[in-house]
Amino acid sequence: MKGFKEWQVVCDALASGRQAIILRKGGIHEGREGFSFGAESFFLFPTRFHNQDQFVREGRIDPQPEWEPGEDVTITHHCQAIWAKTLTDWDKVAALEPYHIWTEETVRQRFDWEGKGMASGSIHVALVLVRRLPVPWVFPYEKKYGGCRSWIDLPEPPDGWDPEDGRVMGDDAFATLDARVLELIN
Repeated sequence: MKGFKEWQVVCDALASGRQAIILRKGGIHEGREGFSFGAESFFLFPTRFHNQDQFVREGRIDPQPEWEPGEDVTITHHCQAIWAKTLTDWDKVAALEPYHIWTEETVRQRFDWEGKGMASGSIHVALVLVRRLPVPWVFPYEKKYGGCRSWIDLPEPPDGWDPEDGRVMGDDAFATLDARVLELIN
């Protein structure tokens, strides 16, 4: 099963329903082709990037040191990518501001960054359906989860992890958000 590494504060925003889109350029270790939404189904893996507060407009930051091998990682949410697109028009990216917590400067830096298969003037966006796990999944952190990459392979999740519901956003609200975001970017 895949884990998607994201700052803890962004995981919190996704888990609370405050945010349902992910904007991503990619990590240093994404490979020659760069980042892609290669998994439609994934767990949110919270990272402890120490400067998160400088890059977001809102959210509670609890600064902690980077994960150490053996520490317990707690996974509480699963996502399904409903759709993913690459945007190359800054005005369309900027129009997404009400739907995420990143600062404009953070999004602009990601949009303008060039490398690892991504051209300057582009960024990936995905709409994700977020579900709360019935019971938090706890497992020990391993060194293989480290590094500046977006996707990691996780151990087998426990039996009964798949939530029948657990949606953090109701069906009507999610459908409305989907329509609004698609209208902005198409």
